[in-house]
Amino acid sequence: MSVKMQDKVVVITGSGSGIGREAALIFAREGAKVVVSDINVTGGEETLALVKAAGGEATFIQCDVSKGPEVEALIEGTVATFGRLDAAFNNAGIEGDTQATTITCTEENFDLNIAVNLKGVWWCMKYEIEQFLRQGSPGAIVNASSLAGLVGVPRGNAYVAAKHGVIGMTKSAALEFAKKDIRVNAVCPGAIETPMLNRIVKGSEKGYEMMRKMEPVGRLGKPSEIAEAAVWLCSDQASFVTGHSMSVDGGSFAQ
Repeated sequence: MSVKMQDKVVVITGSGSGIGREAALIFAREGAKVVVSDINVTGGEETLALVKAAGGEATFIQCDVSKGPEVEALIEGTVATFGRLDAAFNNAGIEGDTQATTITCTEENFDLNIAVNLKGVWWCMKYEIEQFLRQGSPGAIVNASSLAGLVGVPRGNAYVAAKHGVIGMTKSAALEFAKKDIRVNAVCPGAIETPMLNRIVKGSEKGYEMMRKMEPVGRLGKPSEIAEAAVWLCSDQASFVTGHSMSVDGGSFAQ
């Protein structure tokens, strides 16, 4: 088995559960030194324990990505612990009100979606790229968008707006820093078996069945399938890939 990220230092936001947790485990499996980060301390510490139990090297830093000073402290803490930063998976996100239409969406719901799902990614890129430039070394970033960043979705208007915005920011940053050997890509998951999806369907088997029927492959995705894509995009194997939005969605975007 190839080791894609040997001795690379990677930050993973939203890694207290779901896709982020699987990403922490897989990055560590591939040789990376992992900074587990989440607003939820309990979840983050659980992920940290799992990574260490699997033989990985990791630390945990709490962070609310919607707050710039906390993101700056996350990157500073990463460098203080491991001496550098090589890659980041900006995965933290929320679903917000998944039943809100354009006219029923509240300002509070819209602002929260933008603050976490869009501005949070911007804060992360800002401080990560600044660190890459200080080091004068290559860097790789993967931003978590969504199938909802590629297509419209009835209800969840604010979430769709934020995830479309992530793709736009990804492309812009990729172009701005391409000659500095800093790559920026996005991953766009379809319906994935995560705590977030469980909240969306409210634990209903009927809801899960509806989600499965939306996927051409006839099943939900696994968190590890998204994590594997993020690891590859951060690795040297993807050295000629930047500004790309990779859909990992069981064929949904092909419809």
